[in-house]
Amino acid sequence: MKNGHLNSSAISTTPLVTPKRATGAYALIDSLKRHGVEHIFGYPGGAILPIYDELYRAEAAGGIQHILVRHEQGAAHAADGYARATGKVGVCFGTSGPGATNLVTGIATAHMDSIPMVVVTGQVPRAAIGTDAFQETDIYGITLPIVKHSYVVRDPADMARIVAEAFYIASTGRPGPVLVDVPKDVGLEEFDYVPVEPGTVRLTGYRPTVKGNPRQIVQAVQLIRESQRPLLYVGGGAIASGAHAEVQQLAEMFQIPVTTTLMGKGIFDEHNSLAVGMLGMHGTAYANFAVSECDLLIAVGARFDDRVTGKLDEFASRAKVIHIDIDPAEVGKNRAPEVPIVGDVRTVLVELLRRCQETGGCQNPSQTQVWLKRIESWKEDYPLIVPRHADRLSPQEVIVELSQQAPNAYYTTDVGQHQMWSAQFLKNGPRRWISSAGLGTMGFGMPAAMGAKVALPDEEVICISGDASFQMNLQELGTLAQFGINVKTVIINNGWQGMVRQWQQAFYGERYSSSNMEPSMPDFELLAKAYGIKGMVVSTREELAMAIAQMLAHDGPVLMDVHVNREENCYPMVPPGKSNAQMVGLPKQPKAEKALEVVHCSNCGAKNLSSNNFCPECGTKI
Repeated sequence: MKNGHLNSSAISTTPLVTPKRATGAYALIDSLKRHGVEHIFGYPGGAILPIYDELYRAEAAGGIQHILVRHEQGAAHAADGYARATGKVGVCFGTSGPGATNLVTGIATAHMDSIPMVVVTGQVPRAAIGTDAFQETDIYGITLPIVKHSYVVRDPADMARIVAEAFYIASTGRPGPVLVDVPKDVGLEEFDYVPVEPGTVRLTGYRPTVKGNPRQIVQAVQLIRESQRPLLYVGGGAIASGAHAEVQQLAEMFQIPVTTTLMGKGIFDEHNSLAVGMLGMHGTAYANFAVSECDLLIAVGARFDDRVTGKLDEFASRAKVIHIDIDPAEVGKNRAPEVPIVGDVRTVLVELLRRCQETGGCQNPSQTQVWLKRIESWKEDYPLIVPRHADRLSPQEVIVELSQQAPNAYYTTDVGQHQMWSAQFLKNGPRRWISSAGLGTMGFGMPAAMGAKVALPDEEVICISGDASFQMNLQELGTLAQFGINVKTVIINNGWQGMVRQWQQAFYGERYSSSNMEPSMPDFELLAKAYGIKGMVVSTREELAMAIAQMLAHDGPVLMDVHVNREENCYPMVPPGKSNAQMVGLPKQPKAEKALEVVHCSNCGAKNLSSNNFCPECGTKI
């Protein structure tokens, strides 16, 4: 749903109550509290001061806390992390003009990944709107393409209804951010306030489809039963829906292997033998081979993103497709499915499983055994490799050690090589993987971890960052210090914009233009100490395990700077324009040299076993 004329058609079912004389700012804060908001991330300024004045009173009374960030982008990312970790709506504040525009990157990040947020911005007084007043920007217009819906509150009497609508829209259907822009005089104006309780608004024209079409569900069950090589391809929509148990039940009932997108990590236990990890540009070889050779692709809450599909016309080209998604605009957008099912993922899967049980369950539990053995052979032939250099730590070693010492932590990441290595080697539980997928926002990790930790103070929260990404929002160390937010941040420091360097090496003739971050890199340990936070430096393998243990044991935020091999590349990798099966950087297979039947790749000439389908050197089909 995009911005429209929902206001005029909203119907409130709130019972009659005695009005209370109050300001628009009071109505906003009271409405937020009624919607269960306990934490707000924000930064004040002139236009939003009436709201902050009311927030001051509310904090003094208890039940709500404001977290003062050091930059509005940090507020948006913190609200985003809060929402991803809990499934609740995250809330952030910013003032007009530059305060509002500083929120834009965080709003776009949430929009791309379908994260429920309510973003409140201050605005110049109503009479000044459109006059180029001091610190005026049309944040409503600026954010139109990157929000699910927007409001400018013109009358304080509409405030309670608008807040109720904003929460309803943000959290139902396909989740997303909603903007509420509040002119300064609206916050100050008194009126007869009547609260609007959560769940009491009805929006004409907004009816997300929850239940799947029964006929299409029957068709899906039939295709699953007929399939010899099925594959579950699961995205963030399944996590938003809370469909963890249903995905596992479907996979185990029919013995279907499961691959996930970057957004879908955590939906399925990656220790399970049916798990094949993440697919796509830096996915596992066995996931990419599986999607290339499956005969049925069951897309669950996924959107066929280009980083997943590679060359789209060769993505699952042998497969029929079942696509389950709550957003009808996504179904058929990039790949036309044989069976489209629009509806809430969990609701659809519950009904699909019910029909399976009523009509005989799996019927043939051994139907996929040959397929599973083939996938197991790919796992043996093309495992993820953890390099061990004689004199340098590899980034993968750091992430594996973290995963062993903190297997149940909530992990956030920034964007780049460290993000992909984390996706490859961490095995996360539900909602414990928090990463900017669609927009790929550097600087996301630490503020998002801040939001997750504020929401879940008793859980371990770890941010894995890169030296370049971390510097995008390093000022949020001040927020961690002020509020004692016990986030552990681990910088995988290779002195580069790592993924940019890798692409420049592979595709731009090793012309490393503006990607070297080593000159003038700060001393991260001293930087942490400047904020009153524990700083650590790790340079050797011998130090690593003990340092991580000390970091996790410390009662307070920690910034750990881990120096790793500067030239490490992230593999496997699907080059741009290639199919998922055409990966580069696959591990060499020593047995190929000893095999009696050896064939040479027609593209690069490398020796291959005759049983190989694709050359591990260049990805060409044998």
